[in-house]
Parts: sequence; structure tokens; C-alpha cells
Amino acid sequence: METYADWLRARSDEELRALLSARPELLAPVPADLTALAARAATPAAISRALDRLDRFTLALLEALLVLPSTEPGALADALGATPEEIADAARTLRRHGLAWGDGTLMAAPGVRQGLPHPAGLGPPVHEVFAGYSTDRLTLLITDLEGHAPRGFADSGRLLGRLAELLAAPGNLIEDAGPEARAALDQLAWGPPVGRVADARRPVRIDTATTPIERLLARGLLAAEDDRTVTLPREVALHLRGGRLFRDLPTRPPALTPASAETAAAKDPDAARRREEQVVRAAAGEAFNAVRLIEELLERWGLEPPPVLRSGGLAVRDLRAAATLLDVPEWKAALLVETAYAAGLLTRSGDLDGEWLPTPAYDLWLMRDTAGRWTELARGWLRSDRAAGLAGERDDRDRLINALSEAMVRVSAPAVRRAVLEILADADRGTAVDADALRARLAWLRPRRGGPTRDRLIGWTLREAAVIGMTGFGELAPFARDLLTGADPEPALAKHLPQPVDQILIQADLTAVAPGPLMTELSRELALAADVESTGGATVYRFTPESVRRALDAGRSADDVTGLLARHSATPLPQPLTYLIDDVARRHGQLRVGALSSYVRTDSPATLDEILADRRADPLRLHRLAPTVLASGLHRSELLDGLRAMGLAPVAESPGGGVIITRPDAQRADPPPTAEIVRLRPDDTTDTSMISAAVRALRAGDEASRLGAEQARLRADAPAGEPPRSPAMATIELLRGAVERGGRVWIGYLDQQGQASSRIVEPVRVEGGFLTGYDATRAAVHRFALHRITGVSALDDDPGETTASPS
Repeated sequence: METYADWLRARSDEELRALLSARPELLAPVPADLTALAARAATPAAISRALDRLDRFTLALLEALLVLPSTEPGALADALGATPEEIADAARTLRRHGLAWGDGTLMAAPGVRQGLPHPAGLGPPVHEVFAGYSTDRLTLLITDLEGHAPRGFADSGRLLGRLAELLAAPGNLIEDAGPEARAALDQLAWGPPVGRVADARRPVRIDTATTPIERLLARGLLAAEDDRTVTLPREVALHLRGGRLFRDLPTRPPALTPASAETAAAKDPDAARRREEQVVRAAAGEAFNAVRLIEELLERWGLEPPPVLRSGGLAVRDLRAAATLLDVPEWKAALLVETAYAAGLLTRSGDLDGEWLPTPAYDLWLMRDTAGRWTELARGWLRSDRAAGLAGERDDRDRLINALSEAMVRVSAPAVRRAVLEILADADRGTAVDADALRARLAWLRPRRGGPTRDRLIGWTLREAAVIGMTGFGELAPFARDLLTGADPEPALAKHLPQPVDQILIQADLTAVAPGPLMTELSRELALAADVESTGGATVYRFTPESVRRALDAGRSADDVTGLLARHSATPLPQPLTYLIDDVARRHGQLRVGALSSYVRTDSPATLDEILADRRADPLRLHRLAPTVLASGLHRSELLDGLRAMGLAPVAESPGGGVIITRPDAQRADPPPTAEIVRLRPDDTTDTSMISAAVRALRAGDEASRLGAEQARLRADAPAGEPPRSPAMATIELLRGAVERGGRVWIGYLDQQGQASSRIVEPVRVEGGFLTGYDATRAAVHRFALHRITGVSALDDDPGETTASPS
């Protein structure tokens, strides 16, 4: 193969799909052909992302390709202390990622050398590190090493070649420099290969060198790169390392399960089975609890939304109020809020003076069963680039980090989160992996992505996974494994969740016990007429005069409340409860408050006499307008609160005399049109159908480059005649059928100027108002707006579909 692009061109379609799956950032957008793909794969950003995905051993093999004079499998195995099989496995990974190429001798891909400035902790070779030396200085250096002036070496290139020969076996020179100089070399041998000294470029000869550094400089064992920097040549470092590239290079990741644990599990399979049942029950319980808490929070915020801070986040007092409402710590409240936001259930309304409100998607979410709701939450949390653990901390400028603010974003969060869960999935059943073991495993799997931020994200992920319900007792639940692999987790989760009930147990002490999760509508109505007293395996509600009045204020009548409770009570309603409802209803609405600023009206003048005689009414600034009407200068809401404080039960009245329902309607906020609920990162899994379409486009682009764009376009063989027309619903159904079948279709498409054209398309995806597919007439992957497609017809070579009738 002459070039890297030629090597890519010779790959099979399956190998190209594997490359694009491993490096999905190469698809944004789809390159025009394989030459463009090769150029994009060699860019610094693409190389950096690809290197970040390599484990420690595979990265070490790539570094070895850059520094070793021989890349034969045997030489690589000796230098890395590995077996030939391990070398072959890592080489396959490098080829799959396009970081190494060549069908025979393995070579590093273009751009890799620039992405690894000091591979294996080694400096540049002799001919590079001494390239800045003048011809005179190189001549003096070689003269000192050989004992005579070099003959026939007039140019610097030949002098550098001779110097490289002399330093290829530097053992005698190192011994001659003395033990102190050897100690200085040992400090640089395993990297980094650079050091700082004063006046590094001073002229020095072997016979005049006095200090250890001068003795090294005089023998070429160190090279002066500038006035303050010296570098250890690669050949000298390799000699000092004794032929090994790395001091400690494990070829396999650290073990997660001790051998004793495996033996114990093998001896007692029943104990392992019981442990697995405990794990899934614990995880399912937390999953149900997370769904319940988020629903409770968003129900409250739909009625009483907290304001958006100027910085765009949630105020500390509002987060604290949410924690109090849910009876959880503040860090857990921040996690639940961020999870709701990541799942698209919560957003801000407006740009200025907005509020945090549920979205219309929340109402659709409520219509799903508990397992479906949890799945949406878990997917949002898994893909979110926000770190909920940062809430309440301070940034580099000592500014408070608020929940829901942009300061919560950490671009590495989704990758770390998924990596942690995949490690838990790899652990043996019955083994709880602690944070230290996770950090050690991740340090091997992703050595370039370490640091304090990743260590903190690992701890937060373990804590959050337990709260969300992904793990139980430190182990990954089976339904969480399904979520990671892309399978549907709902069936595995649903059978471990409590089923919603529509029956409650009402007791004579004015309490009601819900033995399990209530149906959504019953839960809302009961929360309106009663106060939650305690939660847990069962929820206890208490009926009070205030809670009953709350239901009446919301427009419910006494018969409505009594009828609801009677329908859903497993036992007859106790008399104390019916007496309470009737008593509150009897007094409810006797007084009516309007706006003058406000007034009080009743059919009983004696009632107004009692109010005026009561000293507690003095602050209400009441005066009589008529025998049955009192006026006040207070606002209607203040007058209502004052009369209720006196033990009365007034209701608000409209100007027409009707009762005003005082319970506010639940509010909703649409996300901004350009907002993305979840930001997709390069580490996200790319759709396999899109990858297949991209490979088709790359092959077609290569063919177009070879044959000419016009000639390749003619090969699409678009049928003659007017573009097809079909009804809108038939168009969508035919396109979806083609996606499932993998067939080609002929579509009519209107451009932005309204001009109709024919396209031959292999549909890949139909969603969000767009058709995505491979456009054979343009030899590229395109997105087509569905409303611009005039019609669709199956091609004659696609027997699985009939042509849509024109409309």
C-alpha cells in the first residue's frame, strides 16, 4: 500500500463499519470519499479522541511502533514483556481504530506521532535532538568521541548519521562519564526525557568538563535544546532501560474479584442466587422511589414553580425546599432535579424572569407505567453531561455552583458514567466493586483520561447509580445491564416493581393507608384532600379541616370527595371522616370575598355582626356597606387569609357571583426550539444503519472521484418521468417499510426554491420530521424534510413493496 488512504480503500465494508463505530466523530459530517476520511482521521482532534479510547497496553503498543527500530511481533513482544497473542490482539484493536495500518509490517497512522510528543517517555532520536547543533560543534563532539577528527563528513546530515552510530551502543561512554553522571541519566531514563540546567549551550569538551552534566554534554549523552533545557537522546534511554520500554506494564486490567470470592460463589450457588435476588429487589425499590420522588417534585413545581436565577440555575433556598418536600438530603434532591432536566421533563420558561416548569413531555411521561418512566429517567441520567455532585460547591473563582446552572456541565461525565457501569457489568456476580478498584481498572482502560475530576465522577456515579436504581448493594441490576447493551429494560424491571393499586384503607383516626403505589389519578385526588403523613412501603395520609377545605377550594364538592373515598376505600367510610367532610362543607362558602379592593358577602347578617364584634377582625379594616355586605381596603387574598385565621371558611367570589377555584392550574413550559435536552458526545453509540449508509456514501464518493461526478450520478438510474406523488400518510408508511426492509425507493423532493427533483434513496431513519438516508443520485448521506417529499415509489428491483398510487 502506498498511502494510508489506499489502505483504507482496500478495507472491506465490515472493516470500515468497525472503524466508524469505534470513531463516530469521523462521521460528522460524512466525508466525501475515503481520501477525505483518511485526512479527517489524521487531524489532531480526531487523533486525540481516538487515543483517549485506548487501554494502557494498546496505547503502549502504539508508542512502541513510534520508537522501536524494529516493529516485528517478536521485537514488540520482547520490548513490552508480552506474549505474541497479546501483541496480536492489541494490533487488531489499533487497526480497527485506524491508528495503525499496513497488512504486513505494522505502522503508526498519520498524525499519531504529533499526538504523542514523548512516546513511552522517550525523547527524540539522535538525528533530531542534535539537529540544532552547528557543523563545527558536531565535528568537535565526534572528534572527542572517536579521538580524531571525522574524515569525509562535510555536511551536518552525515555528521548526525555518524553521531547516531556512535551513540547506538553508549555503554562505554556512560561508564566513562562516572557514577554521578549515571545517576543524573537514571533520573531521565524513564521519562520525562527533558531537564532544566543553567547555560545548557555552553561549549564543553571531554578534557575540560568538570561537573556531571558537563561530562554528559561533552559525550553526547545529553543534548542542549536551548539555553535552559537538556534532552536525553532516545538511543541512550533505550540502552539505560535494558531493552524494556516500560518499567511496569500490565497486559491485562486489574482483577475486580478476588479468587476467594469466586471459590465461595462456586461452592454455594444458592447463596449467589439469593444475593442476586436481593440485588434486583433493592435496585427495583430505588428505581420506584426515584420515579415517585421526581413525580412528586414536578407536581409541586407545576403549581408553585421556583424562579430561574440570573445565572441560569436553581437558588439554594429552592433546592433546600425541594429536599425538605421530598425528605431527602440536598445532594439527592440536586440529583433528582438534574435527572428530570436531562430526561426532558423539566426546563426553564422564557429567557428573562423565567421559572423552572415541567414540560409537555412530563404529561406524556405520566401516562407510561413505572418501568417505562424509569427507563426514560435512566437514559437521561446516563447520557447527561451534567455532574449533579457539583451542586453547592464553588468553582475556581469561588462562585457558588447552583443546580441546573451551566457550571454543572462536565463534558467527560457521560463517558465516565458509562465506563463505570460497564466495569460493574464485567464484575463477577456477587461482587460489589468499590471506588478504589474502579479507579484502578479505569486507569488501565483509559490512561489518558485520568485526573481529579474523573476520580470524583467515579465516586458520584456509584452514589447516583444506587439512587437511580441502576445498582443494588453495589452490583449492577439485570435490567440496568439491558439498558447498557441497548436492550429494553422494562420487562426485566416491571416484574420486580409493585403494581399500582386503586384501593386504600381508611381508618377511624382520620388517616388513610395506601398499601402500594396509587394509580396516578387517585394519587392526585387523594393528595388534594389529605396531607401525606409518612412514606415508605405504604403511604399514610391524614385528613384535616385544612386539607378538606383545599379540595373544596379546588372545585370539589362534599359529595365528590365522599364519593371518591367510598369508591376506593376497602372498608366503609368511618363516621368521623364523613362528619369532618360535611362539617367543613357546611361552613365552606358561607362567606364570599370579592374585590373593592375586597368585600365580604353573606346571606346571614348575624354572621357579619359576629365578625365586626371580634377584635381579631380589627386589622382587616372592615366596614359595613349593607346588612349582608362588608367592604375592606385589603387585597382579596389578604382578606381571605385573615378570615381563615379567625376560624372561618370563606371562598373567593368572581364579579359575577361565581366561586373562584383557588387551586392554580398546573403550568407547563416548552423547551426553546434550539435547545437540546441531552447533548450527544463523540463517545455516544452511533446508529449502525447510519454507519452502513455512510460506508455506501464513501464507496460512491470514491467511485465518483474515479469516474467523474456526472458519470457516477447517471449510474443511479433514476426513473424517467415526473417525480412520484403519494398521500402524506402513505409516504411515511412506505418510507418506514423501506427502513425495515433495507430497500431503495424513488422519491420526489422539493428544494427551498420549490423545484421538484427525483432522488433514489436508501432510507435509514424516519423520525423528528426528517428522512435520513443514502442518496444514490448525490452519492451522499442526506436528511430530507418529510413535508418537502411529494411522494414515494418503490423501485422495480425491490420486490418487497408495491408502488404507492398517485394522488
